[in-house]
Amino acid sequence: MKTDIHPDARWVIFQDTVCGAQFKVLSPIKTDAKVTIDGTEYPLVKVDVSSASHPFYTGQQRILDTAGRVEKFGKKFGDKVGSLKNVGKKK
Repeated sequence: MKTDIHPDARWVIFQDTVCGAQFKVLSPIKTDAKVTIDGTEYPLVKVDVSSASHPFYTGQQRILDTAGRVEKFGKKFGDKVGSLKNVGKKK
């Protein structure tokens, strides 16, 4: 193997925001959030869906609030996105 081309993997906690389940995984993902588990500090990544909350694995249907995210995006980039609607259309 070539040296210095692979990212440094470390233990990271992935937390499901729907049900609060946590998974400890080796990952090179970068994050600033931290969480302490059993006296050890780990980087924290929050995810919307995991095997603990996905309907396929749980057998239960859940509704995620994605409309709030769309509205937040619209407020942040409203006019900038509106000007891109006609890009690529022939006159």
